Amino acid sequence: MNKPIVTFERPLLTDAPALLDVQVRSFHSDADTYPGVALGGPPGYDSLDIVIEDIQEHLYTKIIYEGQIVGGFLVEDCGDGHFHLATLYIDPDYHNKGVGSQTMQFIEATYPARLWTLDTPVYATRNQHFYEKFGYVKIGEKVFSDDVPLITYQKTMAQPTSGLT
Repeated sequence: MNKPIVTFERPLLTDAPALLDVQVRSFHSDADTYPGVALGGPPGYDSLDIVIEDIQEHLYTKIIYEGQIVGGFLVEDCGDGHFHLATLYIDPDYHNKGVGSQTMQFIEATYPARLWTLDTPVYATRNQHFYEKFGYVKIGEKVFSDDVPLITYQKTMAQPTSGLT
């Protein structure tokens, strides 16, 4: 099977409506995947104003598959080599096609992190399996502002060696 052609770009403000549509579809798919989960997502997931703000003020990247926006992610630079994957979403029509795996490889190769952290809902077992596949380790749980319990993951990155002894 050939890998899909996935590319990554900083979004333009004109991309905001398409990103919003994909983000809403992605988070709403949890209600179809996990019994008892209501439609919803993180605060602002369904707000065009928030997407525009994120594009303007954060490390936001759109995910493109065969010329179409199929997802996005937002990275936070916490300083001292610590990066936090604040949001990652992929259109449910593009799950299980290698898009997520290529995205994680891109994220980790692009940012000079010594430590990555991220949070995912306790109910999202599919997400947990995905992140664990990439070496992320559960380090705790917390409750989000809308009473959604989250698992916190981290991954310590290998540091390059200088070859000097």
